[in-house]
Amino acid sequence: MDPWMLKIFTRCNSPRLKYVADLIFFSILGVPYEIVTDRRRIGRNPVINYSGEKIDDAFRISPSGLLGETGIKPFDIEVSEWKNLPIFFRTETDADFPFDIFSAIFYMVTRYEEYLPFKPDIHGRFPASMSLAFRNGFLKKPVVNLWIKELAAELVIHFPELVFKKNSFKSFVTFDVDEPFKYLGKDLFRNLGGMLLDLGKKNSSSAERYRTIKGKLKDPWNIFDYLIEKTENSGSDILIFVPTGDRTEFDRWPTWNNEDYTELLAAIRSKARIGLHPSYFSSDNIKKLKTEKARLESLMASEIFSARYHYIRLKLPVSYSTLEEAGIREDYSMGFADEPGFRAGIATPFYFYDLNKENKTNLMVYPFQVMDATLVQYRKMNPGDAQCLIEDLIDETRLAGGIFQSVWHNNILAEGDAAMEWRAVFENTLKYQNR
Repeated sequence: MDPWMLKIFTRCNSPRLKYVADLIFFSILGVPYEIVTDRRRIGRNPVINYSGEKIDDAFRISPSGLLGETGIKPFDIEVSEWKNLPIFFRTETDADFPFDIFSAIFYMVTRYEEYLPFKPDIHGRFPASMSLAFRNGFLKKPVVNLWIKELAAELVIHFPELVFKKNSFKSFVTFDVDEPFKYLGKDLFRNLGGMLLDLGKKNSSSAERYRTIKGKLKDPWNIFDYLIEKTENSGSDILIFVPTGDRTEFDRWPTWNNEDYTELLAAIRSKARIGLHPSYFSSDNIKKLKTEKARLESLMASEIFSARYHYIRLKLPVSYSTLEEAGIREDYSMGFADEPGFRAGIATPFYFYDLNKENKTNLMVYPFQVMDATLVQYRKMNPGDAQCLIEDLIDETRLAGGIFQSVWHNNILAEGDAAMEWRAVFENTLKYQNR
């Protein structure tokens, strides 16, 4: 056994504590650890005393009780400040850390508050404005990563023999293909109707529509060559989420086997990694999700294991349980549609913990921090202010040694004066995150 294995002493070992300890010490700090309930097994190792008992030379974190519970209940959480960081689950002053960091991380990362009763928005989603982070002004800080940095610093002072890994900033770019085409991919009836409507407008686009359908012009919203080239040239990894669901009032893409669409997907696949963009009504419908996944796998002739829900229509825990049952191993939906920031308070991938089943699942969650549609449609920001906000989020993620993920849409960046301004934001984001 490694002589410097970190021991965590507790009288109440639980799946919740194991989950948090794995995230902190295995995933982020990279140090071997063991949870023990018998003091005789501590030996001469560095020890975190996560109990109410006294242990000489141990580093004490006083438990609040959350990790020893099962089920879900409301908390009256009071947020205070320590070292310019928001904290909660503050504990007694004789501990070596001022709050129960294990419980605070568990509360944030499991999205505990989203299991409690809340008033959903018009799409059935948990609104950012109801989150603890938004209400207390720390949604734009990856507090979990920052708390762990402070814990590591305190532990090294207490146990100089401990060595933690350094987490370096990384970034990658993702795209949601909600509407791949402006004109293509539609049936004859819809295109004829569109032409008739265009004819009655002052600046008619009927000629452009006709020439695009006849193959004489490239569809204005097919800018994927540009998006992929710019992203690759910046040195960023890229992941593109594409839909194969049926059309509805919320799902305005072509039918999944439309010839124009399948040709586009083949072209994208040759240049970038592809994931599934599950449809609006699939977030709690396993049959729909499995059908859509099977369709995309047939088109790609390969397994699809990554997904991000359309409209970020994430409802816990059912949406994640649905992904798991469908065979999805990576989710990219962990972010708010209506506000930028760190929905789970973390800028590091983590495994989803199902509070209803009290177990860590095999679904890896990759949080995103900002989406162009949030800035354009929800916040109605001008591009200059949006660029400053994005750079602040990148700076916060860089400080935390986390991973910055942005979400973009081809149709938002496609055409018109406003789109050109947002393209500049997109390109400047690529430069800033890779400087």
